[in-house]
Amino acid sequence: MSPSRSAAAALGAALLFGASTPFAKQLVGSMPPVLLAGLLYLGSGVGLWAFRILRKRTLDVPHMTGREWFWLFGAIISGGILGPVLLMLGLTYTSASQASLLLNLEAVLTAILAWVVFRENANRRIVIGMFLIVAGGVLLALPQNGILTSGGTLGNLAVAGACLCWALDNNLTRKVSATDATFLAGTKGLVAGVTNTGIAFALGYSPSAWPLTVESMAVGLAGYGVSLVLFVLALRGLGAARTGAYFSTAPFVGAAIAIMGYGESTSTAFWIAAMLMAAGVWLHLTERHDHMHTHEPLHHNHSHVHDEHHQHRHAVPWDGTEPHTHLHQHEAITHRHPHYPDIHHQHRR
Repeated sequence: MSPSRSAAAALGAALLFGASTPFAKQLVGSMPPVLLAGLLYLGSGVGLWAFRILRKRTLDVPHMTGREWFWLFGAIISGGILGPVLLMLGLTYTSASQASLLLNLEAVLTAILAWVVFRENANRRIVIGMFLIVAGGVLLALPQNGILTSGGTLGNLAVAGACLCWALDNNLTRKVSATDATFLAGTKGLVAGVTNTGIAFALGYSPSAWPLTVESMAVGLAGYGVSLVLFVLALRGLGAARTGAYFSTAPFVGAAIAIMGYGESTSTAFWIAAMLMAAGVWLHLTERHDHMHTHEPLHHNHSHVHDEHHQHRHAVPWDGTEPHTHLHQHEAITHRHPHYPDIHHQHRR
């Protein structure tokens, strides 16, 4: 996938997820946070698996190594189970607009983990952009008018905890992003949805009325399901830190809907934080990365076209259709072109 199409996928994911936050805020008072988190992901999993079965007419599972299954289930636990519960808890104590902007911390934490733990390359422009986003998040988290409320603090900390869980999720998902995106997102939705819904029932919570259940699952399908499919596609072409930067536009969508659609009030600090975050996002979106680099031999399976990175022969007859998916071998090559840390550019510099 080209960088422009990868960026479009990331922005599409941001739009859907950002829009889901104020809708989830309207639902969170109607049911316990853990139950709502379960229904959101259950809607995602059921919807995506139904689409996959109708499209492929099969229940086939993509080939994945033992290590890839480990990465996937780590992503499910952190991003599918813990993250949504913390966000729903946070939304019970803070406004949807403030929670939406605090979600920008996900991009920062994603980048920090990508650089420090997973060794993804960084540069000064990206670091400055992340600093501005952090400054905006810290400003939002400060008590307003010198008043510190336990509820507001708990809400902000819960949202920040959700961001950390999703940051780990993003980096783990990047490890398996070459796999069928619908399978990854659908499986994550089903496992996380069944787990959180089961926990809610075990805690003694009663099922919600059918209209609320259906509405919650519909929000989850769009904001957590389709959004995640687009996010995985973006990870292939941009890497975790850059995809996180594009995705950090999501909170502005959520905040705009909360303010214009639901009449939430705003403060001066809110708008200053918004400007800081917008400047940080702009630095990320306008980055250009270009240098001489070497591709080591690589053997993997993903959807591709025969571009400069895919000049291989086919072991079986091929009708010329692109993009197509099969196991293929990359030979070593050294060249220079604009690129991001995608699945073919895992070098440090």
